Amino acid sequence: MNFLLAAVGVLGVASSGPLIAATLGATTVSALAIAFWRNAIGAAVMATPTVVREPRQFGRITGPEFRWSLLAAVALALHFACFITSLQLTSVAAATALVCLQSAWIAVFQLFRGTRHRWQVLAGLGIAFGGVITITGFDLGSSPDALLGDLLAVAGGALAGLYTLAGGKARQTMTTGTYTTLCYGMCAAFVAVLALFSGQPLVGFDAVGWVGILAITVCAQLVGHTAFNHLLATMSPLLVSMIILLEIPGAAVLAAVFLHETLPAGTYGGLGLILVGLAVVVLGQRSGFRKRREGSAERGDEPPSDRLAELGTD
Repeated sequence: MNFLLAAVGVLGVASSGPLIAATLGATTVSALAIAFWRNAIGAAVMATPTVVREPRQFGRITGPEFRWSLLAAVALALHFACFITSLQLTSVAAATALVCLQSAWIAVFQLFRGTRHRWQVLAGLGIAFGGVITITGFDLGSSPDALLGDLLAVAGGALAGLYTLAGGKARQTMTTGTYTTLCYGMCAAFVAVLALFSGQPLVGFDAVGWVGILAITVCAQLVGHTAFNHLLATMSPLLVSMIILLEIPGAAVLAAVFLHETLPAGTYGGLGLILVGLAVVVLGQRSGFRKRREGSAERGDEPPSDRLAELGTD
């Protein structure tokens, strides 16, 4: 049952890129409209159980919790703006692989904060970076738009890493329902401001456009991510981390089948390098966590948290 749920989760998150590309290409829906409604609907859905069961939770939010949630919300909004726009400029497969560098960016940010990573993590970062160079190199030869799309996807991955780190700080003392409601709600508000200044409409679409927005929200946000969050209660975080990486080939397959997207052989090689590199990073981070936990046990300190920090946002 767990692996059936994992398959549903992979299909849900992998469908994000192809569904967004199809909606943008076949309707008048704007990139920021997809980001806005996805987060607004997600906030409403996540708020309902908390409002019914513990409505006072929202009145207990502290200043630090609000500030970390706000930082996470702004990073998430900019992440969606970069990633969704990149799907209009480069291939679905390339954009999905590059934005999935989130876990690699988390490791890089931790390096700047003084964290010492094991050599496996550094090796994985090098392999993944080689995949980035491969993909962008092929896209540079094809069109400037494709290269710009690649760069936006890379930026989207970095912003997703920042969103995860800030969210991890907020979630140390906040419930899942309270945090996601606050974060998604503020993200939707920030996207609405961006749409106002950029002139991108948030309403006035045809029925097909609204169906596309709803499909993206249900498949990627509610089904895909809910499935993985449920699996964290019954499977090891390492295994869930590795399963999530199947989003990269999954998105490439879906784009090839339903959008008839064809890529140069070298680009597929770049996708493979990113996939292998991220797998090595995840394995190295897990190994490093075990070492830190054993060290904490020897000193009598409280062990570090084993919560999964690499869940995607797309």
